[in-house]
Amino acid sequence: MSDSLLTTPFHAMHIEAGAKMVPFAGYDMPVQYAMGVKQEHLHCRAKAGLFDVSHMGQVRLTGESMKAVALALESLIPADYVALAIGRQRYGFFTNDKGGIMDDLMVTNAGDHFFVVVNAGCKEQDIAHMRAHFGSDIKVEVLDNRSLLALQGPMAGEVLARLAPEVADMRFMDAKAVSILGHDCFIGRAGYTGEDGFEISVPNDRAEALSAALLAFDEVEWIGLGARDSLRLEAGLCLYGHDLNPHTTPICANLNWGIQKSRRVGGDREGGFPGADIILAEIVNGTTRRRVGLLPEGKAPVREGAQLVTVDGNVIGLVTSGGFGPSLGAPLAMGYLDSFYSAIDTQVFALVRGKQLPCRVCKMPFVEQTYRR
Repeated sequence: MSDSLLTTPFHAMHIEAGAKMVPFAGYDMPVQYAMGVKQEHLHCRAKAGLFDVSHMGQVRLTGESMKAVALALESLIPADYVALAIGRQRYGFFTNDKGGIMDDLMVTNAGDHFFVVVNAGCKEQDIAHMRAHFGSDIKVEVLDNRSLLALQGPMAGEVLARLAPEVADMRFMDAKAVSILGHDCFIGRAGYTGEDGFEISVPNDRAEALSAALLAFDEVEWIGLGARDSLRLEAGLCLYGHDLNPHTTPICANLNWGIQKSRRVGGDREGGFPGADIILAEIVNGTTRRRVGLLPEGKAPVREGAQLVTVDGNVIGLVTSGGFGPSLGAPLAMGYLDSFYSAIDTQVFALVRGKQLPCRVCKMPFVEQTYRR
């Protein structure tokens, strides 16, 4: 391990659990454990998996009023945070002047502040971006003193309710402050697997104790980055830096649902975010390319970077994520196609080692999402 890599408070636990560690977003992180990626993936789909996501950025935003903070967020993000109820969270994305996505993130109305979680690889950029645009009116507090765990899977609710019964009534995208074993936690019922589950923010000095308590349940196992990636791909969820980037607009990425009516043309707070003219025009007029799901027709996986072509060999797109779906029992991929070819059931071809592998454009998610709504 390079001395320059950061570690999370769970690092020693990962080593003890036999994790294979790899560099990821500047951290030494577990890619898999002894169970292996496929079995970890299937365990999360069947029971409950515990993920260390402490490398992600946790930020607390406060200001003169909650509306002032919400409006500051809306100056950088096309989502509606003014109307976001206390105890609810909402997906969003920072956009740039070209309408591209700088990062995607989660924002929660915690009552007296907004709680923001950003991607690990973008957190320094995101924090600087907020501070530069918010000025002195909004306090941007980086919560380096807190860790983040994700408990995901069909038994996650049952397991967590044994330690904190009040979570049983939470629904998808609810959030609340909860005491677990005397630990001051902030919990959101969401995640990155397509399964029901929770993300748990906990003080660093209580992190190991909480994870040990969760792992003591027979249903719970550590899950690494490898299975996290295959789980999110089956769920049709984007990975920043792969499926999303500064050159891709939310409309190209099929994330129109992340832009509420109030921020669109004719809305109460139309536009006002970077790249608004471009993004709002695309909502009305469409785009030249679209993010799609792809099912390769054979058994061979199609990987990121593979070109998508017509039968005549004309390049019409690019694969941005791909692999094998253990729950699906087949290869799957996600990528961008010229809009003309993006209709469901359209046949296209992926170039793999000089060969054209047939694929069908398909609906996402590939595996049914089981969020508790």
